[in-house]
This record gives sequence, C-alpha cells and structure tokens, in this order.
Amino acid sequence: HVQLVESGGGSVQAGGSLRLSCAGSGYTDNMGRMGWFRQAPGKEREGVAVISSTGSTTLYADSVKGRFTISRDNAKNTMYLQMNSLKPEDTAMYYCAARRSWLGGMWFRPSEYEYWGQGTQVTVS
Repeated sequence: HVQLVESGGGSVQAGGSLRLSCAGSGYTDNMGRMGWFRQAPGKEREGVAVISSTGSTTLYADSVKGRFTISRDNAKNTMYLQMNSLKPEDTAMYYCAARRSWLGGMWFRPSEYEYWGQGTQVTVS
C-alpha cells in the first residue's frame, strides 16, 4: 500500500523556522504531483504548496509565498517543506498529499489527491 508519513512539526515562536518531511513508501515508481495542505480547527483544508513530479514546477499560496519552500527528492521518495518567518496564523495540522497523475487537475484542490498522510502539528506563538 502507498503510505505517506509526515514529520518535523513542533512549537516555535513567531519568526522561527521548521522543516517538514514527507516520507513515501509502498511504491517503486515516482509519485506524480505532490503537495502540502494544512487545516486549522473549524476551518477548511487549504493548499499551502504544490510541486510537480520532477520538481521543476512549484506553486505557493499567496499567504506563504516568499516564506515557504517546497522541494522533493525522488531517489529518497521524500518531499520537504521549509518554513521560515513563521506567523501565528500558520498554526495548523499540516498534511502531505500525493497523486499518481501529473496531468490536469486543480493543483490546490484537496479532492484531486488520492493519498494522504496523518498530519504533523505546527504551532506558532
């Protein structure tokens, strides 16, 4: 089975940094499009950053542009999210998402992704 496991979350003060990792397993070929989503209590899940199958294309939510950087290492089946200049409004559960297809779809729509991790909590105070 395809499994995605997030790590690297924690509690930091405003202005601090965290690096999240998403380790994939259960597949030998490269996963297609992948991304990071987040969800705060009482709010809808929202896209944070998305990366193409090869890593050549990245897209960011306006709220994190210039502060977060998404990357992936296909040889290690791992995706990363470097988060700098964190703000209290970044507090949420962060989820790793993936899909087999690299064609079409709306990159920031959660329903476009068929594989999800269990999430890692990020708290900024």
